[in-house]
Amino acid sequence: MAQQFKVFIDGQAGTTGLEISERLLPRSDIELLQIASAQRKDPQARRNLMGQADVTLLCLPDEAAREAVAIAPEDARILDASSAFRVANGWTYGCPELLMTQRDDITRARRVSNPGCYPQGFVLLIRPLIDTGLLSPAAKLRVMGVSGYSGGGRSLIEKYQAFTDEEQERQNTCLYSLGLQHKHVPEMHHYSGTQSAPLFLPSVGNFYRGILVQIPLFISEFATSTSIGDIHDALAQRYQHETFIDVLSANDTAILEDGYLNATAVNHSNRLQLMVYGNAEQVLLAARYDNLVKGAAGAAIQNLNLMLGVAETTGLTT
Repeated sequence: MAQQFKVFIDGQAGTTGLEISERLLPRSDIELLQIASAQRKDPQARRNLMGQADVTLLCLPDEAAREAVAIAPEDARILDASSAFRVANGWTYGCPELLMTQRDDITRARRVSNPGCYPQGFVLLIRPLIDTGLLSPAAKLRVMGVSGYSGGGRSLIEKYQAFTDEEQERQNTCLYSLGLQHKHVPEMHHYSGTQSAPLFLPSVGNFYRGILVQIPLFISEFATSTSIGDIHDALAQRYQHETFIDVLSANDTAILEDGYLNATAVNHSNRLQLMVYGNAEQVLLAARYDNLVKGAAGAAIQNLNLMLGVAETTGLTT
């Protein structure tokens, strides 16, 4: 009989917790430890379950995640889905595709921080270009993104789903974080290899799930004589053995719908598509994925699988 692992999800009723639970419940190798509704905020009850679990997943707001870590047994293995510990000392960044050594680091780690939705696309596009010398770490980067409203959690979901017809018409794509201090920026800066933080402008679209990340650049910002083909090849070579990452052909028009790039085309899968568009003077790097799967729950399950020592793809749609 295959080994069965015990997993406790602290915050199972939240958006990410529900997405993770949905993928773990059918698995015969996972026993989900349940907490009574009346004890969800009971520190001792939660600590007891953390002590029983092989891994505890925290699907909580940042401050609540910090409080959970503070009450956890010292030897508890924790995978945190909030942004509380993504650049913290003593925590391993849970992006298996980041570096060739990252999977081993996650497998051995006692504390793993799941990556943010927007940072994954940005980091996985930029890091290989800096590592190969095509893009200078000193480059000043601009990044734009649009995500489905589920990325804002329960309160934003309820707001959008309660809109009247008139509000639905008016509340289309909306920019936010106009103070340019989004909480994902430190993570983007830290793991991309850039010397300065990128200028990040996110937006929320009037659709439930799906995400596009876009990085516009001038070809002059790359190393001398760099072409669109060079940029594409650097990404393709880096991710050629990655199960969940597809590097599409340069200037790929086959994936467009009447010339448009749809944010929702890979929803409900753990796929992340990377794209390079442009010409002799300008470049657009883009990433497309499901903000609730590869951007959150799917990435968490990749990390959980690594921490448990099972195949990374277990329970995920490729």
